[in-house]
Amino acid sequence: MRQSILPGRQSQLPSHPANAALAAKLLEKKKETEAIMALEKASGRFLERMEDLANDFDVIADAGKVHGEVLEQWPNMFRILGLFLASRQRQAESDEQSSEQSGERLVRVPIEDLRDTRPSSSS
Repeated sequence: MRQSILPGRQSQLPSHPANAALAAKLLEKKKETEAIMALEKASGRFLERMEDLANDFDVIADAGKVHGEVLEQWPNMFRILGLFLASRQRQAESDEQSSEQSGERLVRVPIEDLRDTRPSSSS
């Protein structure tokens, strides 16, 4: 580096063409290093996002399994519901029949005949 006009300060301009080439190469390597560091940082963020996606896919897979298990139970639920409704209908029909049967039988009791056949307590 060449000396500056001011005492105690060196100039930034290289004094030899070889030094200029080395400085350019150094600047190029610094840019490469910064680019590599930026790439590593971006790769780290990308990896974190991919891991988060993998966790989300695990949750989705578990939800799919649960959904499948629920869907698998629907035929049983409809069968049970059908049995319940059939038993309820049979019970309602039997209740109607028993009320109809008990309501159809009317018996007449002649009260006058009963009064005459009772022993009198006045004797």
